[in-house]
Amino acid sequence: MIDRDGYRLNVGIILSNARNQVFWGKRVREDAWQFPQGGMKRGETPEQAMYRELEEEVGLHSCHVRILGRTREWLRYDVPEQWTRRDSRGLYRGQKQIWFLLRLTGRDCDVRLRANERPEFDAWRWSDYWIPMEAVVEFKRDVYHNALAELARYLPRTGARGAASTRTSTGAREDLASPRVAADTAGVATGHTRAA
Repeated sequence: MIDRDGYRLNVGIILSNARNQVFWGKRVREDAWQFPQGGMKRGETPEQAMYRELEEEVGLHSCHVRILGRTREWLRYDVPEQWTRRDSRGLYRGQKQIWFLLRLTGRDCDVRLRANERPEFDAWRWSDYWIPMEAVVEFKRDVYHNALAELARYLPRTGARGAASTRTSTGAREDLASPRVAADTAGVATGHTRAA
């Protein structure tokens, strides 16, 4: 759904674990990491769209998570000019998103990147909540920063901190400092992961 200003209605998901680390997914066959997100369908509430996207992209159900908070207002970003387009639905400029902060109440092994026949991610990792914004594609940085800043107050306090690690779509764990290449279940290389 695109609004009259040219923004696609969308939800973003910041999934946290008990150590207040956040889930990052690596886009299939790309060296690009991001939070799960996706468009809303006509008639869906932001919460309904969030649960649908969580299942489609990460393989988790509502029983695996708890909502800690959500942004009060829509956060917008414009896509680069070469991605804008005009079609029968109007001008597409970018996305406006409601962001949700979730706590994983299930286990890491509940994450199933191949729950959907067209997976979005082929690897995943837990990273510190405040990741360097350089890790985010440039045109999304302000929205990511604003969502993280607004939702940080909902994080429970914890003293535990751990090293970031990566998991492939098979669930195998890979330390970010490791030079090995992680592979998905089809044996496709997912790329090197490095500690920041």
